[in-house]
Formats: sequence, structure tokens, C-alpha cells
Amino acid sequence: MSVDVTTGLQLRSLITSAGELELSLKPVTIPEPAADEVVVRVEASPINPSDLGLLIGAADPATAKATGTGDAVVVKATVPQVAMKAMGGRLDESMAVGNEGAGTVIKAGSSPEAQALLGKTVAMIGGEMYAQYRTMKVAACLPLPDGTTAAEGASCFVNPLTSLGMVETMKREGHKALVHTAAASNLGQMLNKICLKDGIDLVNIVRSEEQEKLLRDLGAKYVCNSQSASFMDDLVAALIATGATIAFDATGGGRLQGQILTAMEVMAVKAMKEYSRYGSTTHKQFYVYGRLESKPIEFSPTFGMAWGMGGWLLFPFLQKIGQADAARLRARVVAELKTTFASHYSKVISLQEVLDIDNLHAYAKRATGTKYLINPNKAG
Repeated sequence: MSVDVTTGLQLRSLITSAGELELSLKPVTIPEPAADEVVVRVEASPINPSDLGLLIGAADPATAKATGTGDAVVVKATVPQVAMKAMGGRLDESMAVGNEGAGTVIKAGSSPEAQALLGKTVAMIGGEMYAQYRTMKVAACLPLPDGTTAAEGASCFVNPLTSLGMVETMKREGHKALVHTAAASNLGQMLNKICLKDGIDLVNIVRSEEQEKLLRDLGAKYVCNSQSASFMDDLVAALIATGATIAFDATGGGRLQGQILTAMEVMAVKAMKEYSRYGSTTHKQFYVYGRLESKPIEFSPTFGMAWGMGGWLLFPFLQKIGQADAARLRARVVAELKTTFASHYSKVISLQEVLDIDNLHAYAKRATGTKYLINPNKAG
């Protein structure tokens, strides 16, 4: 099944030094695969929060305007001046977008490993996935089981490995249960399924009664609504029941981080046999892995002295644990792709539809239940 393709469309994102975002489609040359490479027709690629950070950067979606038609559409939006410093590393550089995806191998290099993938559906990670075709190293491709569609395999790296990585981090750092915010997301649902299957207590934090019901219907035992008047009491009760002392936060801004650490300290103090003015000696660890909230993290240190806060990212974590353990996690993803790690999308759009202003406003909200999937080879 060798198909001769020489060019294809690719989505590009540019932020100018004048403070303007520009999204466009560009024809790019498809390089011939080297011996250890394959050419994949990309048929599915999710819009993850991490992709939005590159796709629209710090631009204000409300200012977006489109000109042109078809493949020549160009979307422009304003980047607020206060956010320009954070964009300094990418100014005036047109960038390809899309962390992960899946599709069909249509051309293969000469190596036996590459030839074995010809005609197969594979998942990929490595960037530049919002494109009709992608030339990839064989090692960066994950063959999907027979009967698995590209849409089913498109999100089998970032969210599944992140959720597994959280559990792995919890175990390696000596904690017995964990807390997760924005817990009704696709990733949160995966983490809930993992913990239920593995017998790990998980405290899920959501923002609405609808999200609370969604997780409880999936079997979640501990769900706390941050918008409820009883949130702190509910959170403390859940922490006492589970003993969770590590949290992973997708919001990255506001007061929630301090509230969680404070609740952990309340739990720890209740178990103390004697008073200490320094608080408990129980270490409480908080990791921020997303920035759904753009405002600063705000908290008063009312949780003793035994605590830590830092960032957590998937790829440094995978490098840290080594190839063997990373392969073990990937193998579990493949084995449970249609169950534990199934992803759900609200809409499938073409490359041209990525540039539709209404679609842009919708996926830029990063709201739970509005995950978009791009099919670069879908008719525009």
C-alpha cells in the first residue's frame, strides 16, 4: 500500500513582534522516508490544552477575525501587551502544531521495521500533527491493535501516559492516595478508571454538580465540588478517609492550590499526638501540570512547614523513569485503549474548520466536555 504523495497542508501558528497571532494553512513538502521512517496519512489529532498553548499562545480569542476562504483562510488575533514577554521565545517564528495523532502508514522506508508498518494504523507523538501527512521515525510510532480506528488511537499518548504517570509518581514518592483537580476532563476520567481498577483512593475535585454526577456515575467515591459552600469540609473529610498527601492540579491559578494543602494539613494535624507550632511533619506535595486558569496562584501558608509545590510534565517524567518503565506504561495503554483510556470528543473538524471563528471560540475555552478532534484529511 505505497501511496505517492509529495505535498500536503499543515496548520501554522505565528505570533509577531507587533503582538498579533496569525493562524494559517501552508502547503509543505512531504519528505521521502529514510530507511527507519514511514509516511503517515494523519486522520485524527486531538486539541489538548498543551496544544492550545502553542496554537493560540497568549492571544485573546475574543479578538479573532478571519479573512479569505478555503485553504487560504487566515485568522488573526491580538496578544495583550502584558502577555508579550511570555511569548518572547517564539516571536516572528511560524510554528507547526499538534503533539500527538494517529493515521495510516502509506509509505515506508527500506528497513524491515518500517516495511512491517505499511498499511497499518499507528499512533504517533512528536509534534506537527495538525497536518495531512507526517514523516516519522518508526520508533515514534505505536502500532494499534487490529480493529482500532485512528480516532480511538489519537489520544493514546498525552492523557493516558499523564494519568499513569501521576499514579507512578505517587507510588515512587511514598504516598498512598492522590488528589486531582479538573477531574471531569478526559484525563480525569482516565485517572478515575485507573484508580478504581488498581484499588487506589482518589479525591476528585470538580467545578459543578453536573461534573460531580458524571464522575459518580463512573464509580468515583470521593468527589468534591469547589463551588459548593461545603467544599472545604467535604475536602477535609475525603482526605481523612483516603490519607491523600499528593495532588496534581490542572488549573495552575487561583486559590485552589492553597485550599488543598490547607485541607491536607487539617487531616495531618488531626492525627498528631502532640501539638507543634510548626504544624505536622507529614509531607504534603502539590504538582501543577496545567494552566487552565491564567491568574496567579494565591495562598497563605497555613499548612505547616512540611510541604512542596512544583511543576510536573509528562516528557521529563518519562525520561526520568527510563525506557523500560516507559514501555511498560505504553503497553498498558495499548491493552486498555478501548476501556480505561478511551477518549471522547464533542466534535470532529477539518484543518480548515480549525480556523472557523466559532470553532476557535469553543475549543479555546478549554471547558470540560468540549474536546475537539482534528481530522486533517477531512474535507474542509
